[in-house]
Amino acid sequence: MARTRFAPDRGLTSRMLMTMFFIGLLYVVFVGALIVLLKGAWPFVVIIAGGLFIAQFWFSDKIAAFSMGAREVSAQEYPELHGTVDRLCALADMQKPKVAVAQSDIPNAFATGRNEKNAVVCVTTGLLRRLEPEELEGVLAHEMSHVAHKDVAVMTIAGFLGVLAGIITRVGLQFGMFGGFSSRDDRDGDNTAVAALIVIGVSAVVYTISFLLTRLLSRYRELSADRSAALLTGRPSALASALTKVSGQMAAIPTQDLRRAQPFNAFYFAPAVSARQVASQAFSTHPSLEKRLEQLGRISAELGRQ
Repeated sequence: MARTRFAPDRGLTSRMLMTMFFIGLLYVVFVGALIVLLKGAWPFVVIIAGGLFIAQFWFSDKIAAFSMGAREVSAQEYPELHGTVDRLCALADMQKPKVAVAQSDIPNAFATGRNEKNAVVCVTTGLLRRLEPEELEGVLAHEMSHVAHKDVAVMTIAGFLGVLAGIITRVGLQFGMFGGFSSRDDRDGDNTAVAALIVIGVSAVVYTISFLLTRLLSRYRELSADRSAALLTGRPSALASALTKVSGQMAAIPTQDLRRAQPFNAFYFAPAVSARQVASQAFSTHPSLEKRLEQLGRISAELGRQ
């Protein structure tokens, strides 16, 4: 974790290390299996896998910010927003991230960037319209905690293997499970078709395992960010109020808009889904609202006793 005054979370650190270890191991096995199964195509596999990894790590923050319509804003454009970020940076003793605003009625916020130097904290216009200053401070503290704990970079790397495996699986299925190879009559053609089917099967399994591991880590990191933000600001009730308000306002957002935002749920302060969808998502990127409010209630009680 970077040197800041955000409360350290050894549980988050250990979970990030374990997730990275298992996903790294899975990645090595996966690429190794591709090299063995595809034989002569191994240089192509290495180049593609390496290229995708570099692109995912170095450019995912820019791609995500662009996809979500984030635009960096100056202190002259949004003085109160910048003022809140400045206060939190002074309080947390951390480098100020870039501040951005997305033109969207969905009340939400997110942070991207592989480190503090490249970090961007963005809020939507819908969030700015709905929250009180102390509630906004809690949300921004939550997002800056993600940056301080470096879990934005960890989730980007952790999600890479799932992206790679998902691409291979989808490409294989889309092209008829490499049906072009089945036209050959010789044994080599049959072996190639079998190897291709095995690659698709392995890719699907790897995607599933990666998906589960990243979802488990994602839910814990949201609880950790809530805890760190509440302790830094000393106002867990303000963060709880923001959570309740944001989650409740999702019901008023058109379903079509929510669906467009859902691919970016892992970045958001609160998932862009309706209450009914939250209840049915066994593998959500976020813990339930009840669980987050329960934790904030305990922190409030602890601070009250101090």
